Amino acid sequence: MTAAGAPREPGAGGIADPVDGRSADPGRRSGAARRLAPAFGLFLLAPLVGEYLLGNVPASDIGGLLVLAPMYGGGALVIRETVRRAGRGWPAILLLAAAYGVLEAGVIDQSLFNPSFEGLDFGTETYLPAPGLSASSLLSFVGGHVIWSIGVPVAVVETLAARRGTAPWLGGRGLAVACAVFVLGSVLVGYGVYEGEHFRATAAQTAGAAAVAAVLAGAAFAVGRRPRPASGRASGRRAPGPWAVGAVAWLLSGLYWMRPETWPGVAAGVALAVVAAVVITRWSRRPGWDARHRFAPAGGALPTYACGGFVLLVLKGTATPVNLAGQAVLALGSVLLLAVAARRAGRAAAVG
Repeated sequence: MTAAGAPREPGAGGIADPVDGRSADPGRRSGAARRLAPAFGLFLLAPLVGEYLLGNVPASDIGGLLVLAPMYGGGALVIRETVRRAGRGWPAILLLAAAYGVLEAGVIDQSLFNPSFEGLDFGTETYLPAPGLSASSLLSFVGGHVIWSIGVPVAVVETLAARRGTAPWLGGRGLAVACAVFVLGSVLVGYGVYEGEHFRATAAQTAGAAAVAAVLAGAAFAVGRRPRPASGRASGRRAPGPWAVGAVAWLLSGLYWMRPETWPGVAAGVALAVVAAVVITRWSRRPGWDARHRFAPAGGALPTYACGGFVLLVLKGTATPVNLAGQAVLALGSVLLLAVAARRAGRAAAVG
């Protein structure tokens, strides 16, 4: 893994030399384009999964991708690059994704505090008067961003870019550009939501959300730099097959998505998240855990949105023929993407 500030080998990751002004050679420019392909893929995949595959934004509004991609894609890219340049792993990615979720829902679009965001009634049964939010909405918004807006896209693209999966894709300037794009996208989304909703959270609410996001971001860099190796404490058992891991992820993510907006539903959501974290962590420390297993949780979680998107279109009253057809295209595309990624993961596992 290339550490931040360390000399890069040719072809190792970075917004490479053309961006830094070191070379104008056409061959190197084409090489830079190939190196940037994973970053661009993540930039687009994050909003496509987080909003369009979910059905929250229908296919007829595909033009909104121009506004959503800078915030979703920029955020996912900044998180992934920051973690990989620091030499950390998935715990740090997921904690930063949680910080992103709190920041977006609590500060940028403030949906966390808006009881009728986009005309919907969010979790009144689980309303908490002191912070002025619904516990069910908090779990849905933040959990959705951790799993589907950030976690799944990063895992899929890193699997597709298997040779450079955990290496940085951007150089210092590239990361600075990604940060600027994320900030710009966040401002555009926040302004657009304010114009459409005419709602503003209190200063205490936004400050509290920002503080929580800062704590989560700090926690991301307090976790260990390296994953713990497989050990005998896992009772010597080998990791289950990747299909079994994916099936468990599909079951848990589906139950998480379908839970009711009630206190029992909140308790179930927390329990499912804890079970997923504990089970996958324990399995990942067993012998035999390889690239196929690392991809399997994302492979299991993505179909939840592919199916749930049809349900959400109906619930939101946007299930027009055009939007249903668009959802079908997105769902089929997600299946094909998973098939290609699974094939890459299999090749990476075979190489070792």
